[in-house]
Amino acid sequence: MSEQTLQARPIEPPVLPKRSQPPRARSTGELIYRYRWVLGALGLLAVSTLVVLWARTRPGYDPYGWLVWGHLTVHFNLDTNGAPSWKPLPYLFTAPYALVGHYALWLWMVTSVAISLSGVVFAWRIAFRLTGAPPARRYAAYAAGLFAALALLGIRDYAHFILSAQSDTMIVSLCLGAIDCHLSGRLRWAFWLWLLAALGRPEAWPFLGLYALWMWREQPSYRRWIGGGLVLIPVFWFGIPALTAKSAFIAGNNALNSPRELHNNKFFGTMDRFLDLHELPVQLAALFAIGLAAWRRQRPTLILAAGAALWVLVEGGFALHGWPAVPRYLFEPVGAMCVLSGLFVGRVILDLPGAIARSCSRLLPQLGRVSTQAGNWGAIVVLAVLAGTMLPPARSRLRIERHDLTHERARAVEINRLSGVVSRLGASRILACGTPNIPIAYQSILAWYMGIKIGILYYNPNSQRLNPHPVVNIYPTARGWKVFPSYLQNATQRARCRGLISRL
Repeated sequence: MSEQTLQARPIEPPVLPKRSQPPRARSTGELIYRYRWVLGALGLLAVSTLVVLWARTRPGYDPYGWLVWGHLTVHFNLDTNGAPSWKPLPYLFTAPYALVGHYALWLWMVTSVAISLSGVVFAWRIAFRLTGAPPARRYAAYAAGLFAALALLGIRDYAHFILSAQSDTMIVSLCLGAIDCHLSGRLRWAFWLWLLAALGRPEAWPFLGLYALWMWREQPSYRRWIGGGLVLIPVFWFGIPALTAKSAFIAGNNALNSPRELHNNKFFGTMDRFLDLHELPVQLAALFAIGLAAWRRQRPTLILAAGAALWVLVEGGFALHGWPAVPRYLFEPVGAMCVLSGLFVGRVILDLPGAIARSCSRLLPQLGRVSTQAGNWGAIVVLAVLAGTMLPPARSRLRIERHDLTHERARAVEINRLSGVVSRLGASRILACGTPNIPIAYQSILAWYMGIKIGILYYNPNSQRLNPHPVVNIYPTARGWKVFPSYLQNATQRARCRGLISRL
C-alpha cells in the first residue's frame, strides 16, 4: 500500500445567526432637523407669549367682539348682528377658546401674535428662495430674507395691529405661508392656508379660486378635498349669519356707509392708501426687482407681483361698491412688495458686482483686478444708499410705535379698571338696574366682561327721548370709571339702584 499524504479539509466555523443591530441613535442635529417645524411652532408660541406679557396691551374693538361670539356660542346664543362685521377666521379660534372662560382672551392674543409673527419667517423664506443664490454665495439670499422680514415689520401701523390682536396681520402670514408652501412643493398645505386666508378676507377669494383650479388639474387625487374646502367658504361666510343674524349678508351690509369710506376718487384713493403703507425706497426696490424678473422671465417673481396688483385691484373694486377699503385691508399686497424689495437686495449682491466688472473691463481692459473691486464697491454703495434712505423713516416709525405702545398700555389699564367695575357691581345687578350706556369704543369690551350681546349696549338718545327707560351710564374718567343710573321711573328703582352711583 503506497503512502499518500491525505490533507484534511479545514473545519469551517459554524454560521451563527446574525444579531439584529441596534438602531443607530440619531444625533441632536438630525432630530432638530426632522422636527424643525414643530420646534419652530413651539418656539414661536413661546416668543409670542413673552411679547404679549411684555407689551401689556389689550385687543382692539373687533377682537373683543370675536371673543363675545365665542362666549355666546358655548351658551347657544350666538348673535352676529351689528359690529363687528362677521369674519369666520377668528371665530374658528374664539369659539373653542370660549370653553376656558376668560382665559380665552389670553389664548386669542397669543395665537394672533404667533400667527402674525410667522409672516416674518415666511417673508424671509420666500425672498431667500427666489434669490436663487448658489451655495458659495448663499449670503446674498440671507441678506434678501433679512431685508424682506424687516420691511414687513416696517409696514405702517403693522406693529400696532399685531399687539392689538387683530386678524389682518394674521391673514398676511397665511398668504405668505401659502406662497412659501407652494414654492416648497407642499401644495396641499398651500391650499389650506389659502382657504384660511379666504375665511378672513373676501379679497383672498380670487386667489383661493385660482389655486383650486390649478390644484384640480395638477392633483386629481385631491379633488374631493378641494371641493369640500370650497364649500366651507359659503357655509362659514353666509350660512352662520343666516342662522344668527337678520341677513346672511350681514358682513357686507355692515361694511357699507362706513365713516372710513373714501369720499374722493375711490380707485385712486385705494392706490394712495396702498402706497402710503411703506416708504418710497422699498417701493422702488420692488419695482427694480420686477423689472429684472421681467427681463429674465422669472415666472415666480412675476406671479408674486401680479398677485399683489390683483389684490389692490380687487380692493379698489370693493371701494367702488361702497366698502371702506381701509389701509389694513391692503397689508397683503404690501407684504408681497416687501418680499420683492428683499429680492432686489439679493440680486444686487449677486449680479451687480459682475455687471460693473464686465462694463469696466470693456471700457478699460487694462484695469483687470481693479474692475472686480469696483464691482464689489458698486454693490456696497447701492446697498448703503438703500439703507441710508431707510434710516430716517425707520427712526420716525420707531418713535411713533413707542408713543402708540404707551397709549395702548394706558388703554389696557383703563380696560382692567372696567373689568373691576363689572366684578364689583355684578353684571346681573347692572342689567337689573337698566340698559348699560357706555361709549362706542368700549361696547365690545363691556359685552365681553358682562357676557352679553353687543347689541344690548347700543344706545340711541332719540329713542330714549321717545320711550324713556332706565339706563346705567358708564363713563371713563381720569382716574377710573363713573357709574350712575338715570331715567329711574319710581322710588323702588331708585332705592334698588342707589348703590350703583359711584366712582370706581
